[in-house]
Amino acid sequence: MFDSLSDKLEKVFKKLKGRGVLNEKDVDEGLKEVRMALLEADVNFKVVKDFVQSVRDKSVGSGVLDSLTPGQQVVKIVYNELVGLMGETVTRIALVPNRPTVLMMVGLQGSGKTTTTGKLGRMFKKGGRKVLLVAADTQRPAAIDQLVTLGKQLNIDVEASEPGDDPVEVCKRGLERANRGAYGVVILDTAGRLHIDDSLMDQLSSVKAAVKPDEILFVADSMTGQDAVKVAKSFDEKLDIAGVILTKMDGDARGGAALSIRAVTGKPIKFVGMGEKLDAIEPFFPDRVASRILGMGDVLSLIEKAEQSVNVEEAKALEAKVKQGDFSLEDFRTQILQVKKLGPLDQLLGMLPGMGKLKGAMSQVDEREVDRIVAIINSMTMKERNNVNLINGNRRKRIAKGSGTQVPEVNRLLKQFAETRKMMKMLTKTGGKLRMGRGMMPF
Repeated sequence: MFDSLSDKLEKVFKKLKGRGVLNEKDVDEGLKEVRMALLEADVNFKVVKDFVQSVRDKSVGSGVLDSLTPGQQVVKIVYNELVGLMGETVTRIALVPNRPTVLMMVGLQGSGKTTTTGKLGRMFKKGGRKVLLVAADTQRPAAIDQLVTLGKQLNIDVEASEPGDDPVEVCKRGLERANRGAYGVVILDTAGRLHIDDSLMDQLSSVKAAVKPDEILFVADSMTGQDAVKVAKSFDEKLDIAGVILTKMDGDARGGAALSIRAVTGKPIKFVGMGEKLDAIEPFFPDRVASRILGMGDVLSLIEKAEQSVNVEEAKALEAKVKQGDFSLEDFRTQILQVKKLGPLDQLLGMLPGMGKLKGAMSQVDEREVDRIVAIINSMTMKERNNVNLINGNRRKRIAKGSGTQVPEVNRLLKQFAETRKMMKMLTKTGGKLRMGRGMMPF
């Protein structure tokens, strides 16, 4: 997310921060490069023009150039302007008390609308709400089947429909069921098209008039850049959307849609989709995103991910084992699985300040290699995991066969695990700090 833009801006600000004194010419040269970086990231031209002018106005003639750290001051101004551009505050969905909150999902076909409907349903269910999904895209049988399948996976009720049914009647029926069944949230998965047309907008307007949704959420594929912004504006003009959900943000290295859409439509980005898994949806935090764009990391999001994935008691028990020099392959396996829950390694590194340069190297780590390591450990008995000294030649052959690997791979894992455990023992004795390196982990 924003990798390309972040790299370019880092180079610009490195030049500015490397100079002890800045003048207007220095700022203008730096902002010229910022302007090009934003345009190459597919940010709306008018948004870029206004952004650069605002940064210049606040950087020149305000005492910034005369400060002891003018380069740092300019970076701070850019950070604040980025936050303002994307909305300053987190905008959440306002749940209505004493009746179902009705959310209407709109967007073009292929934007990830149905999957996002399931993700939101899972999120609200996890928050203690009773959720009903309504299959209102009656022109595409695949959309109905997909939503029904998602409902089964998530154990969430679905108001199904038949191809050709009147979507207005389907939505009214879903709302009546929600009122009878004391549901807390109703999510309407409406139809999309490959492009905007009058019949689509007429249909959506009819649904809106019939069920009066509390919020209309526009779902857009972030990787389509300025096309997503233009379509969002059209939907907003016709339907008055409450906010935007950007999907596929994990694959969007440019970020033009995220940086433009609020400025163009005036509507906030409420959530971002960060992958295909049903838990891969996050609230959109403008300040955290701005921090990541400027290479400052996003430690708060990393902490939140860790809190959701890591068992505190297990972590304390592991710490005690490490101190006692009793770290086993079973403990190592547990740690790998917990780290995998947090997400891809390159995404995690992007949340750490100053670690952006390592993302490229870590992205070269084959995730399948991690799976092979887990498979090798899974093929061991519990006694073998807790005492690697038991693993002789015959056992290594059995473990390799059971995990679908080769004996040299088993040998490599055991050797590198022994080195890791040795280093951990040295750390606990010396009280030193453990430094990251490729030799530390067997992948």
